Amino acid sequence: MRIAFFRLIAWQLVLAMLVLGIAPGVEAGLVPSELINPASDRVQDMSSIQKTIESKMVRERLEKLGFTANEVKSRLERLSDQQLHQLALNLDDLQVAGDDGLGIIVVLLVIAILVVLLLQLTGHKVIIR
Repeated sequence: MRIAFFRLIAWQLVLAMLVLGIAPGVEAGLVPSELINPASDRVQDMSSIQKTIESKMVRERLEKLGFTANEVKSRLERLSDQQLHQLALNLDDLQVAGDDGLGIIVVLLVIAILVVLLLQLTGHKVIIR
């Protein structure tokens, strides 16, 4: 009788796992409670672009290319909302000074130190002739 009880429990568990395996996963996301206003997005995008344009390096580069501040402003005003948003996103991803490679150098030094440490711990020697 005891074995029959355990078999019944085992089959119920198998059935439960089968049902749980077949059931699709449900995903949910958060929804903002405020309405999205495209006009405020344009103002926000324009302000982030203006901050970038007002930086000294960008302003000097635009002047070297022959653009005045009024020309840049008029061209920005002619952009559609989608183009302005894309430009703001691209400016957020842009690094002003570029990548100086310091991170790469640090990673290479850490790898070299780990290799030397591993060789010392295992007792191996590297002989270069």
